[in-house]
Amino acid sequence: MIARRTAFFVSDRTGITVEALGHSLLTQFEKVAFAEITVPFIDTIEKTTQLARQINEAGERDGARPIVFSTLVRDELAAALRASTNAMVINCFETFIAPLEAELGTKSSHRVGGTHSVEDVVSYTRRIEAVNYSLMHDDGSSTRDFKDADIILVGVSRSGKTPTCLYLALQYGVRAANYPLIPEDFTRGVELPDSLKGFRNRLYGLTISPQRLHRIRTERKPDSHYASLDNCAYEIREAEILMRQAGIRFLDATAKSIEELASTILHDANLTRHVF
Repeated sequence: MIARRTAFFVSDRTGITVEALGHSLLTQFEKVAFAEITVPFIDTIEKTTQLARQINEAGERDGARPIVFSTLVRDELAAALRASTNAMVINCFETFIAPLEAELGTKSSHRVGGTHSVEDVVSYTRRIEAVNYSLMHDDGSSTRDFKDADIILVGVSRSGKTPTCLYLALQYGVRAANYPLIPEDFTRGVELPDSLKGFRNRLYGLTISPQRLHRIRTERKPDSHYASLDNCAYEIREAEILMRQAGIRFLDATAKSIEELASTILHDANLTRHVF
């Protein structure tokens, strides 16, 4: 019997930080099914009071105390939330800031929204430029500025190149382009396409199982040669041969999340993270 609980991720800004931390912790409890609710922009006592009612109602409905992860910076809001809810409240700032203040010998600024803001103009601009670059150099649509790429992902169509490139750009500020390997590329043997020849040291490959690729392509073009299992197996086999012969490292994306793929590529390719 799987237990069911409600978990709230509460923040005075976007909620991205507390959501990521709280969700990561909850995934360790496989015998509990959590209804996860993110509540951003809790920045007044009135909003805190309304949220407290919502939390208490969830507890009455579940018959168990909700779990509340909070990154409320203002002491009065954090205290009000704790005092007015029948919940387990974990204030991430209280947990980590006090020991850091003791170690560093200085008080924290208690600044709201410091993680996800546009105050660092250089970093923010780098993120936007990286996203624009990835969009402009998606699926081989433009190869003219490959010289500006930090990484160029290659692989057969629908192997996960586009979302991985966008994640690298958005989360890390990496200029990531991608180039699809198509059947015509395999007729030249193990020779790289002309557009890629001068950038071998920036190439990184993605592969995928034929069965998974067949399912993905069938959703897009059902009953087509493009989506057939035989063609998927052929393209993957030839793409892997080409990448091995060209000395291109590649990952199997079949069972990996976009986050796992991007993190592995960042590490393997020794790329610099430009934004946080």
